[in-house]
Amino acid sequence: MDVHLIDGTYELFRHFFAVPSSTDVNGQEIGAVRGVLTSVLSMIEKGATHLGVATDHVVESFRNDLYPGYKTSEGVQEELLSQFPILEEALEAMGVVVWPMVEFEADDALASAAANAAKDERVGQVLICTPDKDLSQCVVGTRVVQMDRRRDIVRNEAGVVEKFGIKPQSIPDYLAVVGDSADGFPGIAGWGLKAAGLTLSQYPHLEDIPKDWRDWHTSIKKARALSESLFSAWDDALLFRTLATLRLDVPVFDAVEDLRWKGSRPGFEEVCRRIKAPDLLRRTMAAAAKHS
Repeated sequence: MDVHLIDGTYELFRHFFAVPSSTDVNGQEIGAVRGVLTSVLSMIEKGATHLGVATDHVVESFRNDLYPGYKTSEGVQEELLSQFPILEEALEAMGVVVWPMVEFEADDALASAAANAAKDERVGQVLICTPDKDLSQCVVGTRVVQMDRRRDIVRNEAGVVEKFGIKPQSIPDYLAVVGDSADGFPGIAGWGLKAAGLTLSQYPHLEDIPKDWRDWHTSIKKARALSESLFSAWDDALLFRTLATLRLDVPVFDAVEDLRWKGSRPGFEEVCRRIKAPDLLRRTMAAAAKHS
């Protein structure tokens, strides 16, 4: 069996900006919710049996206490934010396991779930369904991979190296120096993608980088400037790496079998009525019959 782990936050944002506005019977915006439900159902129809969805029930997390500039919900449209609890309720009614994050982030839940699932020898492959570069740190060989469903790309460890020039375990160090505008931290001055990839391909972690620039690998250009910039902002670099490092201790599931989809639960018919999606109910019932 394969395990599919879905970034519900990414999916909700993606559908919010991709599908036409639509409201439920009470006038609540639900276009993105309906889009995500349809997308997840299509995975089930194509054979996915074990799956879980992680969401940022609250955009803020413990990282905001570590760094005041970290991302918040400020500026996110209320029409989008208001759909998170609706999506979580609807997915649960559809029979899909959902992890609504409050203290942690959806990425932490996905990372924890991937690590847990990979321990089960019965699992053939763990597919983390998101294009988010943060999740590339979770890729392990060909067993734990990252899947961009929109572009139909599956990235294994070799794919991560091809894209970033470094192995998955160096991704937090990479993000620490180049920064992550989506998460709200700037990185270290003078460090671009190319310099970071080349340096960390030689020295996988920040602590491995020689403090004397003259000891750096000869292929790394502007070693002196990079060294001076990094070590003059060393504490910032370590903080940014902490922000970029995904947690593996989020309680997600006890056994992989907990993720098996067994059809919708009582109340899903009412959810479909409320969001005006009768075809979604029909397709879900057909998928359940096929899976039984």
